[in-house]
Amino acid sequence: MRAIILAGGKGTRLKPYTTILPKPLVPIGGKYTILEIIIKQLVGCGFTHITLAVNHMAQLIQAYFGNGDKYGIRIDYSLESKELSTIGPLTLIEDLPENFLVMNGDILCNLDYMSLLNDHIKSSVDVTVSTFERISKIDFGVIVKDGSNQIINFIEKPEYSHEVSMGIYCMSKNVINSLEKNEKYGFDDLMIDSIKINRKVMIKSFNGYWLDIGRAEDYDFANENFEELNVKLGLN
Repeated sequence: MRAIILAGGKGTRLKPYTTILPKPLVPIGGKYTILEIIIKQLVGCGFTHITLAVNHMAQLIQAYFGNGDKYGIRIDYSLESKELSTIGPLTLIEDLPENFLVMNGDILCNLDYMSLLNDHIKSSVDVTVSTFERISKIDFGVIVKDGSNQIINFIEKPEYSHEVSMGIYCMSKNVINSLEKNEKYGFDDLMIDSIKINRKVMIKSFNGYWLDIGRAEDYDFANENFEELNVKLGLN
């Protein structure tokens, strides 16, 4: 069972921690790198082959993880020569299986990745998107008006619920085969184009633990709460 991890970003939002290290190698709790946690979880779920899509500081990532022997899994690499966003890197991988897992390399969560992939295969859809409910709070009083500028409602600091992408997907190879090779193409492009052509894209809601280590404050939170994370992520 195959997983593709997108690990080629520069980690700009995570500076200064990513000044000398690529984001996937930033340490968590002084014990693991972010990407190491993901790999351990994938191994625990039963995956047998991981491809790391790399670009920025690729040599460091390759030197750290090698061929995967120390984790008990096959690891190989797909190297970008230019920035291809989040879906474009997949077009460089020649041996994609019919169905596979794709995820960002900066996510900490306790999702059952194998269950997600198996559900995707059983559903016979093109793309499955793992989603999480986020609550957004507006720190202002919101005024609702009609066409004549008459106030018809007032809501003090409302909260809105949104279903957001977790950066974890399952895909069928035919989706990638339909794309132009080695061209920049993002997940947003994939979603918009899929809607246009009525591609079968389904969501799988998740209500467990999920943390996107995209910003310095997220990284600080993960380190400050590492012991709790250690248990939630099943690393003990």
